[in-house]
Amino acid sequence: MASSENSSSDDYFSTSQEVNRKESEVEIEFSEDEESLIIRMYKLVGDRWSLIAGRIPGRNADQIKKYWISRRYPTSAFRK
Repeated sequence: MASSENSSSDDYFSTSQEVNRKESEVEIEFSEDEESLIIRMYKLVGDRWSLIAGRIPGRNADQIKKYWISRRYPTSAFRK
C-alpha cells in the first residue's frame, strides 16, 4: 500500500515539473506600448521588476523579468 502512495506522489511531482518547464518555455507576448514602458521604467528604476509590473495592468514581476532577460540575452546568442 505504501508503494502506491509513493508512486502517486512521484507522478504528481513529475507532472508538476513538466508543467513548470512548459510554463517557463512559453514566450509571453508584449505590446509595443508595454515594451516601450518597460524600457523607460528600467532606465528609471533598474531591475525593480515589481515596481515596473505595477505600472502595467495584468503583468507580474516574473513576466517582466523574463521578458527583459530574453530581450537582452536571446537564446540564439548562446548557440554555436
